[in-house]
Amino acid sequence: MSAVREFMTTDARCIKEGQSLEDAARLMLDLDCGSLPICGDDGRLMGMITDRDIVLKCVAAGRSPRDMMARELASGKPHWVDADASVDAAIEMMEAHQIRRLPVIADHKLVGIISQGDIARNYAEDRVGALVEHISERHHMPA
Repeated sequence: MSAVREFMTTDARCIKEGQSLEDAARLMLDLDCGSLPICGDDGRLMGMITDRDIVLKCVAAGRSPRDMMARELASGKPHWVDADASVDAAIEMMEAHQIRRLPVIADHKLVGIISQGDIARNYAEDRVGALVEHISERHHMPA
């Protein structure tokens, strides 16, 4: 059985809790991604932030992305997977929470990200099909 660490992207970057949402948006642009982990000063995962979060919870609420800090969007318990967990465990978590990118943790620190795309490129076709279908169900439903 394959471990998550074999499939994950290892150059994952996070936005620090004290950085602005403007910084987060610029980093997303530079990395060509739509979400980032939020990390504390100690490197521990605090949550995830998406481009949609920035638009809906900051801009649409009349706040300034320059003045709002990433920590303000780090609410709830972040979903993550251990680097030594099986890829099937990561898929189950993605399906259960309908998320496409999952932070990968080792020794309490962010070491990577595993995405739906990482799995799609490297895993059993029938399992990937089910994952894509299940996660995409949420994104086609009216808000």
